Amino acid sequence: MIVSRLELKNWRNFRAVDVPLSDRVFIVGPNASGKSNLLDALRFLRDIAKPGGGLQRAISQRGGLSKIRCLAARREPEVEIAVELSEGGEVKWRYEIGIGQQQRGYRQPVLTYERVFQAGKSIVLRPDQFDAKDEERKTQTHLEQIGSNQHFREIARFFESIRYLHLVPQFLRTADSLQSSSAGDDPFGRSFLETVVKTPEKTRRRRLAQIERALKEAVPQLKDLKVEKDETGIPHLEATYTHWRPNAGRQREDQFSDGTIRLIGLFWSLLDGEAPLLLEEPELSLHNAIVSKLPSLFYRLRKTKKTKRQIFVSTHSFDILSEKSIGGEEVVLLQPDAEGTIATVASSIKEVRNLLDAGFSVGDAALPHTKPSGLRQLDLFG
Repeated sequence: MIVSRLELKNWRNFRAVDVPLSDRVFIVGPNASGKSNLLDALRFLRDIAKPGGGLQRAISQRGGLSKIRCLAARREPEVEIAVELSEGGEVKWRYEIGIGQQQRGYRQPVLTYERVFQAGKSIVLRPDQFDAKDEERKTQTHLEQIGSNQHFREIARFFESIRYLHLVPQFLRTADSLQSSSAGDDPFGRSFLETVVKTPEKTRRRRLAQIERALKEAVPQLKDLKVEKDETGIPHLEATYTHWRPNAGRQREDQFSDGTIRLIGLFWSLLDGEAPLLLEEPELSLHNAIVSKLPSLFYRLRKTKKTKRQIFVSTHSFDILSEKSIGGEEVVLLQPDAEGTIATVASSIKEVRNLLDAGFSVGDAALPHTKPSGLRQLDLFG
């Protein structure tokens, strides 16, 4: 399945969003336009559905309802999210959730509604008669409850499977000196090596061999990539770097370049399962020649999977978007406005569509629309 439509209302800096989505989704926009926030709507659903998660925990991890409610929301303070999940081009599921706050008492976040549709037929419609008798029930979703989601557990499993990794090389190098995330989430790769070493050995060796083969084009001196534990039990990336010396040098991740570490994390994420994958600015620390190959890599990877894995990419990179295979329907363009960011599929903008029809790339046609208005010289001392 893929997320084929995303609808948001009063979510972070989005007053209203309604965009169809494809197998590959490229999210582009100026700084602070909401690229990360758009991806976080999917992470939020994942955090509700995953074991040990739930609605209250997902909201508290984000600082409370006031932190995720759009500042432009005035008379309509509810936060609303709806997604459609499709398979084979047909909408299989639709999940909708509305969130408000208790008017008195503990002022907890509560459901204003929760709805589930299967092939257009309603199977969950809350609040129901039981919610009317017990208001505390509204503090939890049916999505997070095994006893309540048996008829749509496929949705819960799908949300739970969503993967997100924005690996920060500095965190990986110093992971043994950093505390684990209290939220139970690890978006920046602090426990990335723990995840790798816990992978079944046969799978781990196969993936590392694939990554090594791919890395040789970008880092030709690297070979024999492994993950090994040191004498204290802490896992480390290790590889041999060949050079002019007779005996090649063995190095660990603290000696790897940022680009090498990010490529290893990116490749591992791409090989790790078939769930939707959320990538933020994968171009960071990488040479533009490597960056330009990423869209075709995503496409080839999907072709090798039994199911087409959906990949979301937020990016500023012209090199990524210069790939001619990227269609305007695969690009969500964010444009800040006085009442919140507007999200539009690039192909629905006439000017962009005309340029694409004339043979221009999405980078040529859509990126100019993401340029901050009034940008001149960033003059600090004018």
